[in-house]
Amino acid sequence: MPAPMKTVRRSLLAASAVLSSLALTAPAALAAPSPSPSPSATPPASMSSMGGARLGRPGTQADLGSDAPVLPKGLTARSWIVADAESGEVLAAHNAHWRLPPASTMKMLFADTVLPRFPKTMKHTVVPTDLAGVGAGSSMVGIKEGETYTVRDLWLGVFLRSGNDAVHVLAAMNDGVDNTVEEMNQHAEELQALDTHVVTPDGYDAPGQVSSAYDLTLFARSGLQKKDFREYCSTVRAQFPGETTKNKKGKQVRGSFEIQNTNRLLTGDSDVSVYQGIAGVKNGNTTNAGATFTGVAERGGKVLLVTVMHPEKEEHNEVYKETSQLFDWGFKAVGKVRPVGELVPPRSAAQSSAQPGANATAGRTGGAGAVPATPAVHASAGGRSGGMGTALAITGGLLVLLAGAAFLVNRRWPLPDLVRRRPRP
Repeated sequence: MPAPMKTVRRSLLAASAVLSSLALTAPAALAAPSPSPSPSATPPASMSSMGGARLGRPGTQADLGSDAPVLPKGLTARSWIVADAESGEVLAAHNAHWRLPPASTMKMLFADTVLPRFPKTMKHTVVPTDLAGVGAGSSMVGIKEGETYTVRDLWLGVFLRSGNDAVHVLAAMNDGVDNTVEEMNQHAEELQALDTHVVTPDGYDAPGQVSSAYDLTLFARSGLQKKDFREYCSTVRAQFPGETTKNKKGKQVRGSFEIQNTNRLLTGDSDVSVYQGIAGVKNGNTTNAGATFTGVAERGGKVLLVTVMHPEKEEHNEVYKETSQLFDWGFKAVGKVRPVGELVPPRSAAQSSAQPGANATAGRTGGAGAVPATPAVHASAGGRSGGMGTALAITGGLLVLLAGAAFLVNRRWPLPDLVRRRPRP
């Protein structure tokens, strides 16, 4: 191989390695604004404008146009958002950046932060300190001290039963609750979810713990890019390891019991049907938060994310009923409404796409953005210097292309193997 080509090849490999490293390292250049110590009784007159100025305004934001369906009547949620999961376009929203208690929907951020740390086949034996600090009245999956569980068991406990005991065991494995909370706050900043302040990793009510419909939707969109996350949040039922006992012969045996997902759009209920195309993600309910829910569904080749926080109407399964109404509206409205904002990409992806020489993203709000053009290659006269110049120019072009590609991969979520749910016959 001629020397210039070797130089080019080495430069390309180096550039690829640098980009891979950057993709795995999330810079946190800007600190999140300090959240309110407690959620306000009414939406503030001025909220975050992340994702677009209209999303920072109180009240309902929609730009329907002449042939778009009208928004559902009778919605009572304090905050909600309907977004195209793949393009990031926000089709409509209501108090999108109102900071409110998130309840167990905070577990989406917990999973997106901690899930990559441990292989699903890894086993862990629970010790008493693992379960220290689980809040009174918490939802539990039934983890027992002294028993051994796989990481997959624990995540199924988190997603299906919203088990705070499973969260605390995983947090203990991740160097403790305090470290996990710190990492969750850092990850929220990386996702540009600046309405969020984490105090407890499981979403248990705590002073100062807030998030928003906008941020919860960012957490879902990020988490759903992970195959295991998609598997866990779309699982309807599973077998969970029970307690080890002795049979009549004195031999130790360990059975299992069935756990079912508490997401009623996945499982159905007496007054709620399984939603056509539902594929997750997470529900929550606490005294301070009321009912909260973020869902993802696919229909007709379109994938939507809907988040609903704290419906005021005190009716059984109201959060799922209002979510279903917004999904129905969204699938009819997509392509017929002008977006009122966008789901922003993670900070590292946004910074990469802004590398010198990169084209600006598409002008329409929420557009996927154009792949940056490769800068022209100017080879100098002479063999050695020309080869180096060519290598540097190609390396620069590759950096720009990879930066744009990383951005587009994020914006083209979800991946093709998204688990899709259909109603049972």
